[in-house]
Amino acid sequence: MLINLAIALYVVVCLFLIIVVLLQPGSVARRGGGGVFGAGSSTGSVFGGRGASSVLSRATTVAAGLFMVLSIILARAGSDHSSVESAAQDVLSQKAEETKKADAPKADAPKADAPAPAAPAPAAPAAPEAAK
Repeated sequence: MLINLAIALYVVVCLFLIIVVLLQPGSVARRGGGGVFGAGSSTGSVFGGRGASSVLSRATTVAAGLFMVLSIILARAGSDHSSVESAAQDVLSQKAEETKKADAPKADAPKADAPAPAAPAPAAPAAPEAAK
């Protein structure tokens, strides 16, 4: 349950990080051009001339930090889960092989305690038919 929440948050942070990076003005925007979607191209923007880039760079920093932390958490959760499963499977397969090896000689070897099988009794001759 908790791992699913972390994965969902990870996807949201990834998408947010992509959008924020694309909205940031590049070196062309600093000389008067716009960003990818025209962000920061006008001085009358919502955040002001310089305010947009400081808000976007702060949002990028926060999103990148969350991305890294969530990446580490998900990597640790995935590695712990698989290592526990593989260790358990190794132990179970070793136990199964040991059990098969221990049982195999008992089934194939003749038992010393058992008496030898008796020879089959000869078949009785057929009775002659009575004459009528």
